[in-house]
Amino acid sequence: MKKIGILTSGGDSPGMNACIRSVVRTACYFNIQCIGFIRGYDGLIDNQYIELNRRAVSGIIHRGGTILKTARSERFRTIEGLKQAANTIALHQLDGFVIIGGDGSFKGAIELAQHTSVKIVGCPGTIDNDLIGTDFTIGYDTAINTVVEAVDKLRDTAESHDRIFVVEVMGRDAGLIALRSAIASGAEAILVPEIKNDLDTLIKKISSWRKDKSSKIIIVAEGDESGGAYKVAEIVKQHHPLHDVRVTVLGHIQRGGNPTCMERVNASIMGYHAVKALMEGKHQVMVGIIDKKVHYTPFEKATKHIQEINPELLQMLEILSS
Repeated sequence: MKKIGILTSGGDSPGMNACIRSVVRTACYFNIQCIGFIRGYDGLIDNQYIELNRRAVSGIIHRGGTILKTARSERFRTIEGLKQAANTIALHQLDGFVIIGGDGSFKGAIELAQHTSVKIVGCPGTIDNDLIGTDFTIGYDTAINTVVEAVDKLRDTAESHDRIFVVEVMGRDAGLIALRSAIASGAEAILVPEIKNDLDTLIKKISSWRKDKSSKIIIVAEGDESGGAYKVAEIVKQHHPLHDVRVTVLGHIQRGGNPTCMERVNASIMGYHAVKALMEGKHQVMVGIIDKKVHYTPFEKATKHIQEINPELLQMLEILSS
C-alpha cells in the first residue's frame, strides 16, 4: 500500500474533517502517500484533487463540513462516469481508496469496484444514523445536539406564551434524530416515518395534556407521512383552535457546527482503522463501531435500514412527557 485516495460524498456531516485528518495522518505514519478528490465522485471523474499531508489537515479536527467538499454526482450513475473515475484511479496508480459517506456513496463504491481493482474501504458519514454496521454514524451526535440546543431555546418562548411549537428535523427515511432529540429536550410528542397514523394519535393526545403545561413541543421528522411541520400545525390548529401553534423548521442548520467530542473520537477511530483495513487487504467494507468495538460490514449490507423504532424508547418518551 503506497498511495491512497480519499473523498467525501453525499450530504456533509460534522466529523468528516476529523475522519479525513485521521486517514491522512495514519497514512503518513505508515509512509503512504494520500490525495483527496474535490466534490466527491465528480472530482474523481474530473481528476480534481489535492495532495494531502500532515500539514494539509492541521487545524481541521474541530471544523464542521468537509475540506474536500462534497456532492451527489449524477454523472457517476452512468457507465461513462464510472469508467472515467476508474481511469483517474489508474492514472494516479492508487492502491487503496477511502470513501466517507452514506448509503448512496457505498452503492457507488460497489459499482466502482466493477471497473477497478483498487481496494475500497468506507467510513459512515451521515447525520441520519441509518446505516447497518455501526452504533453511531459520523455526524449524528452533533446533529442531535444541535436540535436539542434549538429546542431548549424554543421552549423558553413557548413557555412565555403558552404555545405549541411544531419543530421539523431532518430524517427523510428514519426518525432517529427526532426520537433521541425529543427524549433529550423533553418534547411532548414525535412524528416519525416508522410509525403509521401517528398524527391521528397526536390529535387525540393533545386533548389529554395537562392544562398547567406552559409549553408543548412536537418534533416532526421531515419524512413523516403527515406531510411536514406546516401541515401538522395546520391540522392541530383545526382540531384545537384555542391553542397558539407555531412552526420552526431547523433544516440544514443540523448539518453544520463544530463536531462534538464523541464525534471527533469516533471519526478518528474510523479513519485510523480505514487505513489499517486497506493495509490488511480488506475490500468493499465499511468501518463501524458496535459496542465500542470496531466492526467491518460489507458495503452491500451497510445500507439504509428501515426498521421499527425502539418501542422501549417510545414508551419512555410517553412516560417522561406526561
